[in-house]
Amino acid sequence: MGKKLILRKAIIHDVEGIHRLLLTFGNQGKLLPRSLSNLYSSVRDFFVVVDSNGKVYGCGALAIIWKDLAEVRSVAVSEEIQKKGWGKRIVEACLSEALTLGIYRVFVLTYEKTFFAKFGFVEVDKKDLHEKIWIDCFNCPKYPDNCDEIAMVINL
Repeated sequence: MGKKLILRKAIIHDVEGIHRLLLTFGNQGKLLPRSLSNLYSSVRDFFVVVDSNGKVYGCGALAIIWKDLAEVRSVAVSEEIQKKGWGKRIVEACLSEALTLGIYRVFVLTYEKTFFAKFGFVEVDKKDLHEKIWIDCFNCPKYPDNCDEIAMVINL
């Protein structure tokens, strides 16, 4: 791929590209898809990897869950740029933003345990994330008995 890519905060025009990318991985069972309305309301949480034309090749978000807890979510990188460090840069940007906001405990629900372990995330019981369960998990079709994601936490 010869195009120059950059990582930046998402803008409103990125939402449809983020949605397409998340839908692709959602259809493969690699993450939970998000609705367009949810993405529009949370666009400020997202970082994106884009080319000069604004095409979205990667994304990830830092969602504030509680006063002392945030979640890295919706990390996805297009197959054409995988294995080039963009996923790592997205997660690092999310963790840096958590520190900037004064949030030192960050978690992820993932199928990619090895990837997140490289940052220092460690596996925990989902029950330890009670704030997340009350806020988001209740609305998930996989809750409570079919959730197969791995909960991981890092203390920054």
